Amino acid sequence: MDKALKVLEDITSNGYKAYLVGGYVRNYLLDLPSNDVDITTNATPKELMEIFPESIPTEDYGSVTINKNAGKYEITTFRKEFDYVDHRRPKEIKYIDDLYEDLLRRDFTVNTICMDKDKNIIDLLNGREDLNNRVIKSVGDPKVKFCEDALRMLRAVRFATILDFTLDDLVVEAININKQYIKELSYTRKKEELDKIFSSPNAYKGIKLLLDLGLDKELELDKLKDVSPTNSSLGIWSVLDVVDKYPFTNNEKELINLINCALKQDNLDPINLYTYGLYANSVAASIKNIDIKDITEAYNNLVIHGRKELDITSENIISIINKPPGEYISNIYDDIEKEVLYKKLPNDKISISNYIRDKYKD
Repeated sequence: MDKALKVLEDITSNGYKAYLVGGYVRNYLLDLPSNDVDITTNATPKELMEIFPESIPTEDYGSVTINKNAGKYEITTFRKEFDYVDHRRPKEIKYIDDLYEDLLRRDFTVNTICMDKDKNIIDLLNGREDLNNRVIKSVGDPKVKFCEDALRMLRAVRFATILDFTLDDLVVEAININKQYIKELSYTRKKEELDKIFSSPNAYKGIKLLLDLGLDKELELDKLKDVSPTNSSLGIWSVLDVVDKYPFTNNEKELINLINCALKQDNLDPINLYTYGLYANSVAASIKNIDIKDITEAYNNLVIHGRKELDITSENIISIINKPPGEYISNIYDDIEKEVLYKKLPNDKISISNYIRDKYKD
């Protein structure tokens, strides 16, 4: 808070207006943590860059980002927006000198509450009342707002999910009228919102909202109704089976694949715990309603957790078999891992060497 207010002071001391706005103020009033700080001001990007030479401009949005006082702040100039294209972005923006007019372009009333440098709350659109009533209401006519920017419909579901609020009746009606425009959004932007919904402790409220509003069809999430309770967003994505459609990192794809494999297995079996790892087995277990504590305990009690923990080396195996290196080494390792994990073979060099000698040496 103090660092953010210092940024406001830097702007106002140069003769401009500046306020904290949006999620930071909303969460402050709800006593919730925030990761991002948004600032709105009548200073233009050019004027902001004179105040903060280290700032990075984002010209398309009339904003700059600064890294200052160990924090990251996005500062946006008061503006009006005109002629939205592709149901997502304004074709034109115009800088203005009126906070009220700037707030009118925003999405939901709970995101329009401001704070000045003296911690005074400025609530020009009665957002605090909606905050107290725990309801997501649109700024202006939601039918117009959602037609302008279709992403706002997913944001409405996201805020209702993470804040555990209800959607205003007019918001629900407007989503039902405009939801077909969601198909025009990029999969990247849709996934960003869905990730926030799926990673929320209240994820199943969000999933139910998506289903009740029929957004599963617009989002091409045909298996959304099949999602079982899990505390992992990747666990939800694994059930949805849309890796070929939505953008995932290589790491996400690998974890989703491991979860899908683990779902088909006995997650308390030592080989499966060893092969697919603690995370994938825990997620699979949560989907199957198996106590994760049992999975964790079983994993921690494995004799080994990786091939390097075996008390034998490739050189030892080659020496025992007395053959040139080949695929047989990997096959022997697979066998040894299984025997050790099932505690049929002690994990010591002498025992393993004797086992290899008796079973594999010609």
